[in-house]
Amino acid sequence: MVQEQALYAPTGIKGLDVLLEDKGLPRGYNIVLMGSPGSGKTTFGIQFLYHGCLIGENGVYVTLDEKPERVLNNVSRLGLDLKPFIEQRRLSIVDASPIRTVLGDVKLGTISIGRKEFSLAALIAVIGNHVREIDAKRLVVDSLTSFLLQYPIGAERRAAFLELLEGITPFGCTTLLLTELRTSRLERPYQFEEFLADGVIIMRKYMRNSMVGQSIQIEKMRGVNHHVEPHPYRFVQGGIEVFPTEKVI
Repeated sequence: MVQEQALYAPTGIKGLDVLLEDKGLPRGYNIVLMGSPGSGKTTFGIQFLYHGCLIGENGVYVTLDEKPERVLNNVSRLGLDLKPFIEQRRLSIVDASPIRTVLGDVKLGTISIGRKEFSLAALIAVIGNHVREIDAKRLVVDSLTSFLLQYPIGAERRAAFLELLEGITPFGCTTLLLTELRTSRLERPYQFEEFLADGVIIMRKYMRNSMVGQSIQIEKMRGVNHHVEPHPYRFVQGGIEVFPTEKVI
């Protein structure tokens, strides 16, 4: 039993691991977390890292969207205070948000990023440095949407995503790659990220009886006999809570 537990990373999200055979996420997997705007993708990712720090698994958070200060302030309102973990060097933050907003060369640590064909290699190198510095076991990239905007052609986006996966997989982290869900409808075309990742978790917002609801669905998790139905969740003090015995109809 102990040996089996070592193969999985508990998420720290109440109710979610029940949907994953009470195990958690398979260690070393690259998992795409897709969600509607405002569905809580960042909260999910931070909660996963926060729980990791609590149980002795250091983590790296890569932000390509918002400045770290804003992210830290937002999640602190839910009771997720990351600053002590940062000070103890159990959590490291990579601020890659200039990729989205700055034209020309930008700096990620000591590495200069110029043309887009070099930006991916530079980003992977910076992430690797942070992972090795604190011996991180968990990694969150937030979000792929901002990064992939650099690649207007579909084939380029797919190739860049594959290169990112190939670059970060050797780090051995259990990785969450956050991205936007392009449509919340149950019947929708699949996004290419879903085919290439080891696992896919979808967070949706929906309307029912003139009320906005939220659901989470484990669409794919290789090697795990997981629940596939959508289940409701809510924001609580401490992050997100999933209700595994309730279903969204």
